Amino acid sequence: MNRRLFISALFVCLLPFMVQAQHGTFRFAQLTDLHLSPNNPNPTEDLLRSVAQINATDSIDFVLVTGDLTEEGDRATMEKVKSCLDLLKVKYYVALGNHETKWSDSGCTAFGEIFGGERFDFEHKGFLFLGFNSGPLMRMAYGHVVPQDIRWMKKRMDQYNAGNLQLNKPVILVTHYPMIEGDVDNWYEVTDAVRPYNIRLFIGGHYHRNHNLRYDGIPGILMRSNLRDKDKKPGYGIYEITKDSILVYTQRIGERQKQWAAFSLTDSYYDHNGKAEKYPDFSVNKEYSQVKEQWTVQTGAGIYCSPAVEKDKVFVGDDMGYLTAYALKNGKKLWSFQSGKRIVGTPAVSEGIVVFGSADCKIYGLNAQNGNLLWTVKAAEPVLGAVTIDNGVAYIGASDHTFRAINIYTGDVKWNFTSVKGYIETKPLVTENKVIFGAWDNTLYALDKADGKELWKWTGGLTRMHFSPAAVWPVATDGKVFITDPQRAMTAIDLKTGNTVWRTFQSMVRETIGLSEDGERIYSKTMNDSIVCYSAKGNQPCELWASNVGFGYEHAPSMQVEKEGVVFGSTKEGLIFALEAKTGKVLWKHKIGNSLINTVVPLSNDRILFTATSGETGLLKIKK
Repeated sequence: MNRRLFISALFVCLLPFMVQAQHGTFRFAQLTDLHLSPNNPNPTEDLLRSVAQINATDSIDFVLVTGDLTEEGDRATMEKVKSCLDLLKVKYYVALGNHETKWSDSGCTAFGEIFGGERFDFEHKGFLFLGFNSGPLMRMAYGHVVPQDIRWMKKRMDQYNAGNLQLNKPVILVTHYPMIEGDVDNWYEVTDAVRPYNIRLFIGGHYHRNHNLRYDGIPGILMRSNLRDKDKKPGYGIYEITKDSILVYTQRIGERQKQWAAFSLTDSYYDHNGKAEKYPDFSVNKEYSQVKEQWTVQTGAGIYCSPAVEKDKVFVGDDMGYLTAYALKNGKKLWSFQSGKRIVGTPAVSEGIVVFGSADCKIYGLNAQNGNLLWTVKAAEPVLGAVTIDNGVAYIGASDHTFRAINIYTGDVKWNFTSVKGYIETKPLVTENKVIFGAWDNTLYALDKADGKELWKWTGGLTRMHFSPAAVWPVATDGKVFITDPQRAMTAIDLKTGNTVWRTFQSMVRETIGLSEDGERIYSKTMNDSIVCYSAKGNQPCELWASNVGFGYEHAPSMQVEKEGVVFGSTKEGLIFALEAKTGKVLWKHKIGNSLINTVVPLSNDRILFTATSGETGLLKIKK
């Protein structure tokens, strides 16, 4: 018996060396932050030069491509990237970057269709490589790793170790963003989830410069961009796996590689039984203890849209393509309908019919009572737009350059407007005889509600796609349409003519707008701490108040909503807040997780529905 115990103990002690002996030495390359664009030939030239040099380099086993392949996330440019990468003589593996996830006319589905999936995993000479998305999906916010990807990582590593963590097999994780606070909102969930495993290295990009970091103790490398540097030379990374080390090099075109980092394969860099060095601060919930979560459901999938509600039911779409109905009273799941791909746009419900679009290129009408399919409308491209229903007609935009008006009872298309140049994600405004919406083409469109004919277009002199008024949900009052845009301006536009009434950069706002119930005031969220209120009257911008809510740096497109004299808003770090509408006085704040809270839906001034990109949906109740 003693002999068996001795042998068992000896086996555990020698296990790291036995695993090490199974490693083969090898090298691989990393390309990152390529930023190909149809408007600039240089990034394509830079990529082709790097591909050629990798092909001319001996003993490169494979290539990791770690995000921001394109500047604008469009399908045509991703296909161009693939045609360049296909010139490599070795296999390559591609991860999403934020330029593929934030600005994507396909709702990020084209990436998987072109490159074979949104994740990758493979084993090579004793190492497991896992690649996954870490960027914000469609909504401007910090990066986020969705619940289903965290579950997938753990499951794959368990399989790799045959369910026995003592096997201690080495893993390299591949992302675009670094897993640190200020870049990924749930970094701590990721590092806590992977900590029990033998993570030797995170590999990423995003910063366009070389960085040797620690993610709660776990080593992390960020590699320089492939774009030409100040010396006009492209470059990439080379990793050499030896029997006991990982050596990291930068390789500029036409030069010798330069080592700048190294990691041991035998030393332990972090406590496998430990915890993240820091967690989000939820002390605000104690400060405003009158706010309670009446119910919260963790759906297990990312959510990028706001809830819709009718009578006693709440409707939520998610990243897995499910439209689910919950009981308003207690959050009980009532039914679920699965579309073919993720749901990005906020659904709408009216007269017992739920309407939503899906990245599977369809618009659906469901029976709100039981989730039965009533009708579908087929689009040529993914449907990412939110829905507005008015007098039995659903208005929704898609990525096929088409905006549609659909009879919600029959699914018949009342009219199509086919002259949109960009893709549509916003919730359209229906006011008077007009339907108004923005698209990712620098344009705000006004159509005739009856027949879909164009009444006017507004561009405001915007020239870059990234400045488009496309994520904001427009509001209208006093003969004007109000928007904000990523150029950090607030604009009032004449409702009849589409001419600019005024445009101000005073408050540094971005992609959020709200309207008071009496139509007298408009609200917006600044990029640092504050909510501002402007008068909706007159032909000049007039700030009425600014309230320091204390949410820090902020750029998430969550709208402000007034209900019964209270303005509600939310942020990219899990904060929901309420202000007195006429003064801006902070009434309460409440933090739910640490990820983006989509535009909230107040049922009254003391009951607020919410959804979060981390997968939560729920109902807040304020005790008076």
